[in-house]
Amino acid sequence: MSKPTIGDQELALLQYIAEHSHASVGEVAAGFGEPRGLARSTVLTMMERLRSKSYLRRRQVQGMYRYSPATGPGEVMRSAVGQFVEKTLSGSVSPFVAWMSERAEVSESELAELEALVAQLQSRRKES
Repeated sequence: MSKPTIGDQELALLQYIAEHSHASVGEVAAGFGEPRGLARSTVLTMMERLRSKSYLRRRQVQGMYRYSPATGPGEVMRSAVGQFVEKTLSGSVSPFVAWMSERAEVSESELAELEALVAQLQSRRKES
């Protein structure tokens, strides 16, 4: 069973916590919430919502809760992209690939990564 979906703001918060692992609500409210005009209570609500959706863990350290991602950062992004492809693109990656082909800023490393993924897909296809 897949995890519940998350919104853009929740994804941004999750990425922030992934970069600042083992952060307290106060630290996240100051570093993430304040620049976005979010109250500490709003940040806490979002963090607890992400915890209830199993995206965050919390652990008490010296009387203070510390939050960290429940999974690796790559898994969160893959899940978000998968949800986008399924819901917005009706499961088809063709519109995304077309967008990528028109995008002028594809770096050499991104292109190499894409080529490796295509080779991996082709290899899987031959196996089945």
